[in-house]
Amino acid sequence: MATGLSLKSHRFSDHKVLHVDVHPTQPWVVFADSSEEVVVWDWEHRQVLYNLNAAGVDEKRLIDAQLQRLAEGDGDLKGRVAITENLRGGSVKQVKFYDDDIRYWKSWIARTATAEAPSASPGPPIGGGPPAIRGRRSLVICCESKAIFLDLVSMRARDVPKALLDNKTPNCVEFLPRAVGGDGPYVVFGCPDGIIRVLSMATRQPVKRFVGGHKGAVSCLLTFFSVQGEAMLASGGTDGIVALWNADSQSRELPARNTIKAHDGGVHSVALARVQGSAPLLITTGADRAVGLWSSSGLKEHRRIKPIAKMLCYSATAWCHPRLPTFEVLTVIKDNHIWAIENLLRGGNVAPRPLGDLQSLIPPGSLSTTQSARKLKVYCIEVHPLQPHILVAATSHGVMVCEFEPRCVPPAVPLPPLAPGSKEHMVVFAMNRELCTLSFQLAPSTTPTLERIPTMSMSMELGGAARPRSEADLMQPQVRQTRNRRVTVTHDSYAVLAASKSGRYVSVTWPDGPSYAVYRTSDWSIVDTGAARLFAWDTCADRFAMLAIPPSPAAPKVKGGSSRKAKEAAAVQAQAVQAAAQAMAAATVEIKQISDTGVLSTVCKALEGRKEQVIDLQGGAMLGVAYRMGKTKTSVSMPATVPTGGPGLVVGAAGGSSADATKAELAINFQLFSWETHKPVHGLMPQPEWTAWDQTVEYCALAYTKFVTICALRPLFRFLGSVAIAGATGGIWHHRQLFLETPTTIECVFCDAGVDEAEQEAKRTKAAAAAAAKAAEEAGELAVLTLGVPEQAVMRMDKLKDRPPMLQVVRLASFQTQPSVPLMSGLQKLKNDGDSGPVVHKPEEPEKAGGGVAVAGGGVSVASSRLPAEQRRPIGPLIVVGVRDAVLWLVDRYMTAHAIALSHPGIRCRCLAAYGDAVSAVKWASRLGREHHDDLAHFMVGMGYIREALHLPGLSRRLEFDLAIQCGELPRALHCLLSMSGTKNFAAAEAESVESLGVLALGTQQSSTAQSVAGVTRFAQDFLELIDAADATGQRDIAMAALKRLAAAGLVEGALKPSQQRSLALQLAAHGEMSRLAALANALVAAGQGREAAVAAAFLNDQNLLERVWEETAMFPEAALHAKQYGRPSLPLLVQKWNRMLVRQALATATARVPQPVGSLPPSQQATPRATPRSSSFGPSLVAALTSPRTPFGQGGLAAATGLPIVEVVPPL
Repeated sequence: MATGLSLKSHRFSDHKVLHVDVHPTQPWVVFADSSEEVVVWDWEHRQVLYNLNAAGVDEKRLIDAQLQRLAEGDGDLKGRVAITENLRGGSVKQVKFYDDDIRYWKSWIARTATAEAPSASPGPPIGGGPPAIRGRRSLVICCESKAIFLDLVSMRARDVPKALLDNKTPNCVEFLPRAVGGDGPYVVFGCPDGIIRVLSMATRQPVKRFVGGHKGAVSCLLTFFSVQGEAMLASGGTDGIVALWNADSQSRELPARNTIKAHDGGVHSVALARVQGSAPLLITTGADRAVGLWSSSGLKEHRRIKPIAKMLCYSATAWCHPRLPTFEVLTVIKDNHIWAIENLLRGGNVAPRPLGDLQSLIPPGSLSTTQSARKLKVYCIEVHPLQPHILVAATSHGVMVCEFEPRCVPPAVPLPPLAPGSKEHMVVFAMNRELCTLSFQLAPSTTPTLERIPTMSMSMELGGAARPRSEADLMQPQVRQTRNRRVTVTHDSYAVLAASKSGRYVSVTWPDGPSYAVYRTSDWSIVDTGAARLFAWDTCADRFAMLAIPPSPAAPKVKGGSSRKAKEAAAVQAQAVQAAAQAMAAATVEIKQISDTGVLSTVCKALEGRKEQVIDLQGGAMLGVAYRMGKTKTSVSMPATVPTGGPGLVVGAAGGSSADATKAELAINFQLFSWETHKPVHGLMPQPEWTAWDQTVEYCALAYTKFVTICALRPLFRFLGSVAIAGATGGIWHHRQLFLETPTTIECVFCDAGVDEAEQEAKRTKAAAAAAAKAAEEAGELAVLTLGVPEQAVMRMDKLKDRPPMLQVVRLASFQTQPSVPLMSGLQKLKNDGDSGPVVHKPEEPEKAGGGVAVAGGGVSVASSRLPAEQRRPIGPLIVVGVRDAVLWLVDRYMTAHAIALSHPGIRCRCLAAYGDAVSAVKWASRLGREHHDDLAHFMVGMGYIREALHLPGLSRRLEFDLAIQCGELPRALHCLLSMSGTKNFAAAEAESVESLGVLALGTQQSSTAQSVAGVTRFAQDFLELIDAADATGQRDIAMAALKRLAAAGLVEGALKPSQQRSLALQLAAHGEMSRLAALANALVAAGQGREAAVAAAFLNDQNLLERVWEETAMFPEAALHAKQYGRPSLPLLVQKWNRMLVRQALATATARVPQPVGSLPPSQQATPRATPRSSSFGPSLVAALTSPRTPFGQGGLAAATGLPIVEVVPPL
């Protein structure tokens, strides 16, 4: 028996654990040990959430009770003693979680088990939970003297004393799935007198009793649904009787419907088992060492055996795992193993085998000396209700959370549609030594629309609402599905199924055999068979590869343990095992191809390349081979995108920083081979868990333990990015959409390779070379004359811009439930019109359930949420089939089809854009709230649909302007810019009045003009960008409309930045607006911005204005050089002003260098700067140097013309 049991988490203690319970949606385990300590433990983060001692007095509860008594004004000492005594609970009988998630999933599991019966009634839908449990997570502890209700949210506890239970000890507890009235939910306690008492969790008062079923104490309880849809209660007692009760009855005193003497002695446990194709069964264990199977309708005995001789089964639970399809029940017998029982439900020879030894899983050094001295024993086993690969064991050393083959998927494979336009899906699966087909499609009456947003479908109209807070959730689509038997196979062990590209062939591989068979789906005849452990199909042709190995020799039967023949048989068996291992190491990869006529041929007997042992094969557009390379590993960093909780969109860009990377130790042992040449494509890479290839051979996904890597295949193989989706077990591509399945969620990854500039340049070069070759072939040598002409005529708007790759992750389904009370800590960024002002933050408002469907004007349904709420994920491992009819199809381990809706406009628009139908995406956007159109537009731009995104009706002006500029729709860009700046009514007369004011000080009388100018100032850079785009495309009217408004704003002091003023001057000069340019220059001179004014004057070519600008702004060097260049008579005066300015600057510098206090010396002795005699001739010498015809500064430049520094300050004597 293959075993893959591993330890996931553990919490060891010195006391043996007797009771344990698992929360379905939270990583929580509650357990009670022999010291009566109750612990709520988070096994994922390995931390204790809550603990209390039920036998003694819990200090936290004692302090709370005393404070409550003091607040009531009672300070009596006797009262404090009474509080202490009331808090003592005694020995713990049972612990159990309860909340709205548990209520829903327990009802869902019971409904699906009942729906297997051919005559099953759909029953009422699973409605919303009672108000008493909304937003709460409760823990019920049954003690000897009372029951404790603990609220895990507020950490407040309330007691149910024995007085409410007629002074009887609550031995066990269960919760009824339905309650009558508003006092629900109902909690059921089994008592020692054989009576089952029902209390309301809302009022903590008795409601009714179940009497007459037991003569002894009630030891265990279970709720489920009958085939007729009734809520039923099963109970087991110490008298060995199992009784059935109608839990829906409203009678105060209710007798048992059916009873049976199930065991000789007490009944230890009762559990529900789902049976394929029939009504569920009840599994009981008793003191007589027997395991009994009983019909859930009338307690008719189905089977009663003692699976493990002379051993007592303390608990048994149903289990269904695809890796061990014939093992259906798990049990424990107080040893160090978890036992799996084979063929107990389906009939046949019962074979109990150990699933794993828990003693061997304990890490070395994790046990204390006292614990190591004791032998490990397992007292109780619990299977995670939603993740069957997780097992929780209550042992003598504490609690151990184990997992068994978490990445194993059901033995099924989807087939491509055989008829074009068909709405029916078909899946081939292996079960009970047979190959069967499952055909399913949506019922005609439940085609998904916006008004009918489904969450998750269940076969046979199972009902149930994933979001019980909305009526839209109650309208789930009905799935019409049928199963048909096709052919009998030779094995009933674990199987791996795969299909060819055309869907005409299906392969079945039994790794435990090892053997394989290829079937033709038209008549289910065998095309090829043999011994192989690994198998992989080509996704581009009907071609497959396999790791062919010789069959292992049959081991001889050993009779006895000490005879000579037994020793010889053991030696022969050891030699056979060694020979099989050598054959496995020498096995080679063979490639076979099936022609269109169905003829099978071998095209490659052994791949070229490496000689190491092959350990894995991955099919696809290229063949992936993994080798056993020893312990060589490398640390790989991948950009990570971590999905957050709740419905939302997570964006991850390729090439992230190392700080945002997910680092993992990966073995470099994976090689890609070409199916055509059978040679390696490139070097070794890290081995993925599995691969998925796009149908168009454009993308591929490589799944690793903690992330999934997305790569582009065309035109070159390149890495796009990684998304941090851990534990992905399978996925399928659908037109740039990768749908992934993890043990807890369903994710959708939208991806686009973007536009790489290097690739585009390579494409253009290749196209030019092809055009040149074609021209040379047609025209000969004359073609050389025209080769370079088309390259010069490429317009700016026709060039493809560099667009980075895009990866966006949307979570479609999970086990979690949104909180009833929204968290107010999250803040949502609201974009203002223009997106340049201050950011406004508001508390995040709760989204409407069921996709947030509202009704707008005209009766059009509009989704008010950006993305739909997370839907309910089906239980257990799944196979992702594909997308059709606006739903994502899944198949679970029981071969039942489920549908995840994709009809919410936020998802639907994205799917259409990824599919390539951007026009339909824009049409569907009318059903999405306009406040979410910007988000959708960013997605469409990332997908490469800029022009289509511009047609979304709810775009903000800021985004609309940016998209219009990129698309070249400049009239629309001008309209958006005028709207953002508020200058639509900024008439020409107002602009002229602004220009006539010069340097403005706008007051209240010009309020409208001031607002217009302020708007232009705010978006000045956008005005300049629009003018450049209009000039590039020859749209002068648009450029002038923007230029006039920008020129008016440029007259206001401080309105524009210096760089914007220089750009404005250039634009005015380029458009011949000399009058506006002169007004701008005068305004800049008055504002003291000499350089910008000089630029404007230079464009005007006005020498007088240019000299005046420099002189009035104290820019004397520039003025002097200008006067020298143009021979102006003002040169001597400008040089003198320059000299005086330098003297003032030098004096100020020298004074700052003398750190003498003021008044320390008399005025006659204070240091005074004094010019040297040479400094008086500075002006004439510089004038002579400037007037020299040889060089502007004479020989040696400016310093040589003066002979000494320009200004010399003489220190005091």
